[in-house]
Amino acid sequence: MVAMGIFLLGAGLGIWALQHNRLGNFNIQPRLKEQCRLITTGIYGYIRHPMYSSVILMMLGIWWGSQTLLESILLGLLIVVLYLKAQKEESLWLCHDEAYEAYKQKTKLFIPFVL
Repeated sequence: MVAMGIFLLGAGLGIWALQHNRLGNFNIQPRLKEQCRLITTGIYGYIRHPMYSSVILMMLGIWWGSQTLLESILLGLLIVVLYLKAQKEESLWLCHDEAYEAYKQKTKLFIPFVL
């Protein structure tokens, strides 16, 4: 039951993010698209990388249901990869839009009001 709740929380977070950012704006590689603009509405007003938070929560929910050593390692690796990707994207935004520094000061990386 807890696992499903965590998974659904992650899915809901992803849906909320998609309501404020187009699906076509997401990339596997950390790079900015032409004509990109900073999104600061909805969940983006609280955290800078809600889709990463969504994926982490959904995978945490899956992990919670079984908690094998392999899944624990893979979850840890996923978190590291998404953290590194977020850092790269933020460096690109800082070079692209001077408003990004102020946005960073107002928001958290992955968890509203915490981290």
